[in-house]
This record gives sequence, C-alpha cells and structure tokens, in this order.
Amino acid sequence: MKMLSPMARGGDVGWSSAFHEARSDDVLRLGLAIPLQGPGGIFGPSCEAVAELYSRQSNAESGVIGRRLELEIIDAGAPPAQVAAEVDRLVGCGRIDALTGWHISSVREALTPVTAGRIPYVYTSLYEGGERGPGVFCTGETPERQIAPALEWFRAELGARRWHIVGSDYIWPKRSARAAQDFARNLGLDVLSLNFIRFGNADYTSVLDELEESKSGDGVLMFLVGQDAVEFNREFSARGLHRHLVRFAPLMEENMLLASGGGGCENMYVAAGYFRSLATESSLDLVGAYAAEFGAAAPPLNNQAESCFEGIALLAELITAAGSIDLHEILAVTDGFGYESPRGSLEFQGGHVHQQIHLARAGQADFDVLTTF
Repeated sequence: MKMLSPMARGGDVGWSSAFHEARSDDVLRLGLAIPLQGPGGIFGPSCEAVAELYSRQSNAESGVIGRRLELEIIDAGAPPAQVAAEVDRLVGCGRIDALTGWHISSVREALTPVTAGRIPYVYTSLYEGGERGPGVFCTGETPERQIAPALEWFRAELGARRWHIVGSDYIWPKRSARAAQDFARNLGLDVLSLNFIRFGNADYTSVLDELEESKSGDGVLMFLVGQDAVEFNREFSARGLHRHLVRFAPLMEENMLLASGGGGCENMYVAAGYFRSLATESSLDLVGAYAAEFGAAAPPLNNQAESCFEGIALLAELITAAGSIDLHEILAVTDGFGYESPRGSLEFQGGHVHQQIHLARAGQADFDVLTTF
C-alpha cells in the first residue's frame, strides 16, 4: 500500500469535487458502492471524501500498474436489486474494472452473483461472516473476532452477564445475534430478550418500554446501523436507561457519536478494527493526510470511511501484485497476501483479512481505546 503522507491541497478543489476525469485506455475504473441515502447515508460523505484522498495520492504518483485511478460512485443505500442492476450495467459496458465499498449485507448478497467470475469485489463492511463467493474479498470485522472476546471482557471487567439484544430486521443483525447467543451460552451468560426492528423504521418505543419495565439485565447489545442507532441512543439516554444498562455496539462511529448528542452515548462501548483515535503510526498518517487535504470542514474520518480506503488500497495492492486487472490472475496471488494499512499489518487468508479488534469507550466526540483483542 502506498504510504500516507500529507499532501498540498490542489487549487480550490474541495472534498466534494467531481470524481470523474477524462477517460482513456490508461484508466483503472473502480466502483465505490456506499450508502448515500437511508440509515447508512450518514456515512456516505466520509466514505466519498477518503476515497478521493486515496485517488489523489495514487494519481499524484504513478497510479496503479501505470493506470490513472478513476472512481465511480454507486448509491448502495438504494434497494439491493437496484444496486445490483446498476453494477451489472457498469460492468457490462466497461465502466468499472473492480468494485469495493461499505454497504449492508443485503446489498452484498445481491452483488456477489453480478460480480462473480467478472471483476474483483472487495467488501469492506463488518458483517456476519461466511462469505465464500468467487472473487469476493472481505476486509471487515466478523462476530467471532468482534463480539465473542468483547462479551468475555464485559463479564471479567464489568461483571455484565445478562444481555438484551436489539437489532435491525435484516441479515447482519439476525445472523450476528444468533452467533452472539452461542457465544453467550459458551461464556455462561444469559440473553434475556431479542428484538428486531424494521431497517429504517427508527421506532423503538416498544423495545425501550420493555427494557424500562423489566428492570433486569446488565447490558444491551446493539446491531443497529447509522441513523437508526442514533435514534435509539437518543431515546435510550432520554429515558435514563444508560444509568443501569451498559451498551455494546459493533457498529458505532464518529458521525453517529456526534449525531446522538451530548450524553447520548454515555456508558457505551464499541468494538472495531479501526478508530480515528488509534495512536498508531499508520493511523496517525491517515488522520494527518485527511486533515491536510480537506481541512476542518471535512466529514469526520470514521471506521466506515477508513474501510473504503482499505478496500481501494487492497485492490490496488492485489492488482499490482498480479500485474493485471484480470480476476483469475488476481486470485492466483491472493492467499497469504499481506499488506500495511491504517489498521496495521494485515494478512489475507481464505478471502478474509485477519486483523486486530479494539474495544473502546464512547466519549463526547471520540472513542477512548481500552484494549485490543
């Protein structure tokens, strides 16, 4: 991966400038599928900005295998079938040579049949695990590395043994909740309740009433996304439930933290492969480059945005190692492939990145990393 370094800002071009340059045979066309609407739309501007940062850095040097990097933004917040149809069209007419991005698992499941055998697809979101599609590379966190050790930490450090689970009604929350129940059983913990709310609904009245009335449990495990989680945090805090229930979220970042409001995330913990506050050299390099390029008005750098940077970087590294954009040649160099990233030294095995997971406590505007698994 190209080493990050602060770059001089180019003219009057800001973070929201157009991504598309004149096309030529020397261009590497990369699709970036990120949510621009719906609950995950809160992540879109950050993901778009950090992708442009990588593009500018790459193109200021020699590009990728001598090709200029060009990004095609795809709205992955649209219905999955619509996203899949758009990607199919872009691949079919040669508009994209590879695909990456952060989006929910329902979108990934719609996309894998479209990309299979045609182009490499790096899926960067945390997810429920189990993806084995040909040419699909997963860089996100999975429950066995993210949820299981965290529950053990809560038991040992906070004495938290009785959990409620709240999630959105789609693939990632349901399958992850099932895995969490298995982890809890193995750790001698109790799952007292399990509630799933329609994705994008953000009406948690009945769930919060249940938590308030039960007066039992030590914590709430949240499988909620973006604005849905923000609304839950606000109402949870307004009812004072944070005073006796710890919250643990595998998906929570700086935009959501700010949107939840002062005190909205009190007594909340998050497990993730990356936080902006990580005090490692590679992480500080990314933070410095991002701030130098876009300034204080840029969307907050967060886990989702960094994962998109990760996805583009991995594709660039794989294509460089293969010396080609051909999927079969890329697959030949994948297993055991290692690279450096803002998350540290990573290794690829069986289509998945092996990475460290950090547990952090939410503050007013950032996260305080407590331990690493």
